[in-house]
Amino acid sequence: MHSQKLTGILSICRKAGKLVLGFDPMKEALGKNKVSGVLTASDISPKTYKEVCYFCQKKKIPVCPVPLTMFEIGSTVGRKAAVVAVLDAGFFDRMKKLCAAPEQDSH
Repeated sequence: MHSQKLTGILSICRKAGKLVLGFDPMKEALGKNKVSGVLTASDISPKTYKEVCYFCQKKKIPVCPVPLTMFEIGSTVGRKAAVVAVLDAGFFDRMKKLCAAPEQDSH
């Protein structure tokens, strides 16, 4: 299941210190050119999503909606967040591929 793999990678990424949680910290990291990509929770507000896309587009940083709620992200990384900036290109590429790949039925 992709969401389990995704939470596993998020957890590893957090332990490696390669995540920035929250909208304002994401903007600050974008300003320092440290962000490889931004993940957004499935239950992010439309206004916040629009603002995330605006700031990321200015810096040519990809935004990837993930099939996880803010609560699920919080359970994985220790703090509820709708916006997660990933500071490692390898981690972000792996997460992006998991979000784009269709779910495989295990039956």
